[in-house]
Amino acid sequence: MRYQVSGIHIDIGDALKEHVETELGSVVQKYAGRPIEANVVFSKDATEFVCETTLHLSTGLTAKASAHAFDIYECFDQCCEKIDKQMRRYKRRLKDHHRDRENPVESLMASAYILAGSKDETEEHEPETLQPIIIAEMTTKIKSLSVGEAVMQMELDNALVLVFKNERNDGLNVVYKREDGNIGWIDPTDGK
Repeated sequence: MRYQVSGIHIDIGDALKEHVETELGSVVQKYAGRPIEANVVFSKDATEFVCETTLHLSTGLTAKASAHAFDIYECFDQCCEKIDKQMRRYKRRLKDHHRDRENPVESLMASAYILAGSKDETEEHEPETLQPIIIAEMTTKIKSLSVGEAVMQMELDNALVLVFKNERNDGLNVVYKREDGNIGWIDPTDGK
């Protein structure tokens, strides 16, 4: 397994790197037998440390977690606990999909944009133009998944919405968390 442990404006020592590799390695060993890649980034937010961990599984799926704490080791331990919980929750499904899927998840690249929001939500007049202002432009990956894998990936990412390419019909689909706690699925090809 490859580890990338880094800090944003924080010096990460060898002891912390060893702690990360040991603890994260034991979690991964329990749930994912094949080698994976782990990115762990530490930063500081006012008086608290922030740890953001991303695991890239051999199947092409990813698991993400983040935590805040006043101690950097405690911060990582909380983040590692969240990853452990996610992996434990999906252990059976990860292994089942691993058996069904001979090749890693395919993905296609797409443009992603961040649009400016309105500065004052209480303003009652209409904006001068309906054309949105683009703040940032980047690329993102749209994975080719089954609907079940897409729901699992959305929950592993702690995301509210996931756009994916449906393996069944090669169409772009969306899964999202509804306010009632259920999962919504939009499949434009079925609405002919």
